[in-house]
This record gives sequence, C-alpha cells and structure tokens, in this order.
Amino acid sequence: MHVVSQVFALIAAAVHIFVWPLESFAYSRRPWVREFLTGSTADAPEVRLWRFNVGFYNLFLALGMIAGFVALHADAVTEGRTLIVYLSFFMVAGGITLFVSDPNLWRGSLGQAVPGAVVLLTELLTS
Repeated sequence: MHVVSQVFALIAAAVHIFVWPLESFAYSRRPWVREFLTGSTADAPEVRLWRFNVGFYNLFLALGMIAGFVALHADAVTEGRTLIVYLSFFMVAGGITLFVSDPNLWRGSLGQAVPGAVVLLTELLTS
C-alpha cells in the first residue's frame, strides 16, 4: 500500500478520533462544539443518546482504520489493505450522505470524506 494512502488513512483515523469526544461528551456542554459541528449553537437534548452513539461510531471507524494500518505493518498486507480501503469507502460514503442531507454541513462532510477519498484515489492511481 502506497505511503500516501497510509498517511491519509491515519489522518482519517485522527479526524474521527477528534470528533468522537466532541459528539459524545462535549456537544451539550459547549456551545462552540455545537457551532463547530452543526453551524448552530442550539442544543437538542432529545437526541443526546443518538449523538453519544454517533461519537462512538466515529471512534470505532478510527480504530478499524488503525487496525488496518497495524495489520499492514504486521505482514497481514491483504487484511490491512482490505480494512483501509473498505473503511475509506465507508467514510467517503458517509461524507457524501452528510452533505446530501444538509449542504450547510459541508465542512464536516469534507472532514469525513476527503482523507478517505485521497486513500482511494492514491490506491487507484498506484495499483
């Protein structure tokens, strides 16, 4: 797997790890977090459990990407590459879905999709 793909796989993991505590723990406590994630400081306490779950969903995506990276470097190249490519597709699809759902959330869409898209494009162009 190309080194650029590996770097962007780790960037994708870092983005998702960064967002995890914001969504799961800080959203209802910090107006700046709500502004950063949704463009609004309004809180929606009725979806607290949903936000908590989505944060952990992002953490698990990141951990899967890291597991792929570790597998890649532990001589499980096929398994590592498969995890990284699959999760990259998943992240790109999630970013597109977020944008289609609400174009005002374009920053989050880009943050979610661009690192995975770079992984996929690099792998496509260097294979």
